[in-house]
Amino acid sequence: MGARVVTVATLPLMTAEQSSQPDVEAVATAYADLTGQPATGIWAAPGRVNLIGEHTDYNDGYVMPFALPHRVTIAAGPRTDGTWRVRTLNGDLTETFSRAELVPGMTGWQAYLAGVVWALEEAGHSIGGADLVLTSNVPMGAGLSSSAALECATLAALAGLDDLAIEPMERAKLARRAENAFVGAPTGQMDQAASTLCEAGHALFFDCRTFDVDQVPLDLAAAGLELLVLDTRTPHALVDSEYAARRASCEEAAKLLGVTALRDVTDLDAALARLEDPVMRSRVRHVVTENQRVLTAAERLKARDYLGLAPLLDASHASMRDDFEITVPTVDLAVETAKQAGAYGARMTGGGFGGCIIALLDIGRADDVARAIGAAFAAAGYRTPAHFVGIPSAGARQLS
Repeated sequence: MGARVVTVATLPLMTAEQSSQPDVEAVATAYADLTGQPATGIWAAPGRVNLIGEHTDYNDGYVMPFALPHRVTIAAGPRTDGTWRVRTLNGDLTETFSRAELVPGMTGWQAYLAGVVWALEEAGHSIGGADLVLTSNVPMGAGLSSSAALECATLAALAGLDDLAIEPMERAKLARRAENAFVGAPTGQMDQAASTLCEAGHALFFDCRTFDVDQVPLDLAAAGLELLVLDTRTPHALVDSEYAARRASCEEAAKLLGVTALRDVTDLDAALARLEDPVMRSRVRHVVTENQRVLTAAERLKARDYLGLAPLLDASHASMRDDFEITVPTVDLAVETAKQAGAYGARMTGGGFGGCIIALLDIGRADDVARAIGAAFAAAGYRTPAHFVGIPSAGARQLS
């Protein structure tokens, strides 16, 4: 499996006029305009932020994302001709595909929806044709899993239309299969699990080997805190050679150490002493210490010790910067400026080479810290960043 990570970057952004409309009303109206009748139902699935745990997923480790209020919303109803017509309000585009066209490798934004149909049918589910009208306010290219949100919303809609009894984790697995085997993006299971399984007010502790999950309280507001999510607007792209090199290094290290995956390393010092390549040692040190940071973060959240997250965020960023070498100057500047402006802790989130940072702040401080980062970016000649407060939200669900 290659190292390419595909996002829904080809799904155009909404215009200001479109984005000002409530998403449910917008898709309901557009569906009625398209078909001449009301939708059978409206479903949604969110993007996500990974609170902590980077590049641990393919090492059979631990991650802890939470779902965002930003979501893909779909109005849907059945068709009787065995085809699927999909329309996005993000650019006002419409595509139609038939069962015969459900061939892995399909290109275009509609491939994410077609892949879900394909994955469901491959799993033995009987899927009828459908009209689907969608809109998305998940920022694209920022590492917030816009593609997983699209897949999981589509799956929720199709399962709802055909009354399919599919357990949440199985839905997440099917959505991942659509992205891996149909679209061709080698993502792990975290994104679809977060988009499907997360609960409001919680982070999702997720074991990437066993797929065990634990809903961990994340009520920052009750502690007088908030989490700034800032998009550096550096194109979030996992460069093929860089991603492949890191993954290969981790897999080779696991073989040399005689373990199934780096998750199984229990004595870091002994493991590092057995590795001759200094780069490989650095990669191993990041994965092993990052796994431990996820476990520690889960303990601190359960104890409602939210400030206890701060040093873990800082250590995670330093490890990604120095040991795994996946940060970029914009990301590092954003983290450094956030700390100077009063953040308790901050780190890059997402796969690296661009994307977002998160910063733990006193409640009400997000705009001030974002302005400070914006000023630092302007002085450095970087693009103006975008930001919002990350609010742990619910996973995929039917809205009406």
